[in-house]
This record gives sequence, structure tokens and C-alpha cells, in this order.
Amino acid sequence: MIGPRLHVFILLTVPFSAPALAQDRQPVPPVEAKAAFLKLLDRPKVPPDIVRAKPVEKNGLVSTRWSFASEKKADGTVERVPVLSVAPAGKTGKRPVMIVLHGTGGNKDGVVSWLDEFARQGIIGIAIDARYHGDRSGGKKGAEAYVAAITRAWQTPTGKPMEHPFYYDTVWDLWRLLDVLESQPEIDPKRIGMLGISMGGIETWLAASVDDRVAVAAPLIGVQSFRWSLEHEKWQGRANTIKAAHEAAARDLKEPAVNARVCRELWGKVIPGVLDDYDCPNLIQLFAGRPLFIANGELDGNCPVEGAKLAIATAEEAFIKASARDKLEVRVNAGVGHQVTPEDRKAAIAFCGKWLSSASRKSP
Repeated sequence: MIGPRLHVFILLTVPFSAPALAQDRQPVPPVEAKAAFLKLLDRPKVPPDIVRAKPVEKNGLVSTRWSFASEKKADGTVERVPVLSVAPAGKTGKRPVMIVLHGTGGNKDGVVSWLDEFARQGIIGIAIDARYHGDRSGGKKGAEAYVAAITRAWQTPTGKPMEHPFYYDTVWDLWRLLDVLESQPEIDPKRIGMLGISMGGIETWLAASVDDRVAVAAPLIGVQSFRWSLEHEKWQGRANTIKAAHEAAARDLKEPAVNARVCRELWGKVIPGVLDDYDCPNLIQLFAGRPLFIANGELDGNCPVEGAKLAIATAEEAFIKASARDKLEVRVNAGVGHQVTPEDRKAAIAFCGKWLSSASRKSP
């Protein structure tokens, strides 16, 4: 019998038998979804206006705090993205980069141990604060500012300018971060990777699937199907990550409690398209040909394994068609919920380091 901490390693030599998914309509082909998603999130760019603090060297690693301008918002203010970089001291020449993204309620400093591990391999580790997190939270703790922003977005009158703080605005910040990194003389633009945990894992497959500049990706405890969760009454875990926003939507919709209708309406407005064209089973196919590492827990209530298997199945099929099955690694942990196991952490870092160590990569 498999114990609660024993880890099941799946190499995808046999395709998953994915459960059927009833849909109002079939998603558009992934290539079409890519173009539509890029257009949906597009907004006027502003000069990055990079501001750097003095680097700090310790134990052979150099940490630098800096920021850049991401966009000019509807109220005329400029949105700035706080960044933390950790690089190996004394290294010269162009180096690979690994972007590491935190989960809901976290911040860039919470993933510094990941940045350090990559830096010790000669890879520059970079983290940002997601929208309304960390230095962008206005002094509020955890996910408080984030949930409030999502609630405001939900309550924005139809037709009025609105934010999309639930994933999408941070995805835009990540695309702008890639623009900035490409322009830096110490960065090898062909060796940029992205790894995210939970919310960061979702942001990873959203941002990196449609942006070929990301050479290797590792969404951890983030791969799922929003559509499957909604249609099979498994939306509770996802809704509870930003519970107050869903409760506000329930009140506005005159529902006695949060239910599937509330999730459908809230998600449809604040993260439009995530239930069809931009759901993970569709977008994840765009990784075929680029190294992709997936880790999920079998008992994860936030990312139900049945929905995750839908995404894994479509990824596997796409990688087989691309003759790139060796670039796809999937790990599913028996008896484990919404957490990254030490074994998966070690494997993800090794996987990303291996593929970023190459001096060049083939285009997918």
C-alpha cells in the first residue's frame, strides 16, 4: 500500500485516460488561443525606467533589489514591479536566468532559497512580487490587498476600465520582465526559464505557454483545469484561496452562498477565457518542444488531480507529436495535497538546471 508521503513518479510512457469534459463549446486551437490571449492582455508599454539598489554580496552570491515600470494605468499612475535578483559572484559573460514565482499571499523574499540554489549552479535567480503582494500590497499582510483588488475588479461596472489582478495582470508583468531581461548584457536571452508555485504555477503556464522566449518551464502544484473543477463541483479549493472575493460575488448575485454559478460569473469577468480557450489543457499544448516539468499532488483540493490529468494528457499528446517526449517530466505524489514535496523541489531544480545549461536551444 502506498504511504501518504510516498511519491509516485510518472514518466508518461502510457497516455493518461482523461475523463470526458462537457463544454458549452470546444476551445479554439491552441495557436489561435495564443494570439487571442496575447491580444486580450495587451496594453500600451512604457519605458522600463529601471531603478537598482546597491548589490549585496554574501557567501559567494550577489543579491540586488531593483524595479521596473510595467504599464501606465487608467488613473495615470505607473505600475512598478519590484524584483529580487541573486547571481553568483565573480561570474562574467552571458548567463542563464530562472524566474521563480511565489504563491497566493507570498512574496519574492519567500522564494529566496530557490534563487540561491539556482545561483549556486551559475544561473541568475529572479523573483518578483505579484500584483498586490509583497512590496505592492500597500502594507497589508498576506493576500489581503490581492483579495480586495479582485473584489474591486468584480464590482467594476461593465464597460468601465478594470484591472485583472487575478493572475492576468501579473502575466503582463512577466512578459514585460522578459522584455527587460532580453535587454541586459549579462543575460542570455535564449536561456530564460520560469518556475512557479501554486498561484505562481498558474501564472507560469499562462505566461510561458504563449511566450516562446521562456526556454524551460516548471509549473508546480498549479496545473489543472478550471473548467473541469467547475463542472464537477470541485471548485471549492480554488474559491477558498480568495474566499472573500467569492463571498462578495455571491452577495452581489443574491446567492445564499458561494456556488458554481458564483465561480463561473466571477472567473468569467476577472479571468475571462480561463474556462475554455485559456484553460490549462488547451494552453499547455503550446509547450511541446520546450522542456516542461509538472508536479501535482494526488489529493490537491486546489488543483483536483482529475483536471490536472486532463492537462497532462493533452501535454503528453502534443509532446509526442513534436517528437519531444524526453522534454516532458511529470510527477504526481500519492497521498499528498497542495504542497511541493522536497523530492519535487529537488527534481524541478535539477530539471531546469539541466535544460538551461545548454548554450543554445532548438525552437519548438
